[in-house]
Amino acid sequence: MDEFTINEDKVFAFLSYLSLLCIIPLALKKENPFVLHHAKHGLILFVGEVSVFILHILLGQWILKLGIIMCGIVSLLGIITVLKGEHLRLPYISDIAEKITL
Repeated sequence: MDEFTINEDKVFAFLSYLSLLCIIPLALKKENPFVLHHAKHGLILFVGEVSVFILHILLGQWILKLGIIMCGIVSLLGIITVLKGEHLRLPYISDIAEKITL
């Protein structure tokens, strides 16, 4: 993939890691492999955030705090790799994201 394509759509890839905003790159830029890669990761992360919220209702406040911290760290890693123009490979999350077809 050429550098121009990556730089042109970094904003959309960046949005992928901002919770529900991952839908924007999935809808508008799914033809760009760089953006699609990060958008799929962002979608998995968003589903994880929703799961943490549901689990906190069942298990208590501590799971919410722990889950939000973990999701925040993964989002920050994703944002850093987007700004570098690289692909992020995370255990479990990447495996699930690669199985998503749009």
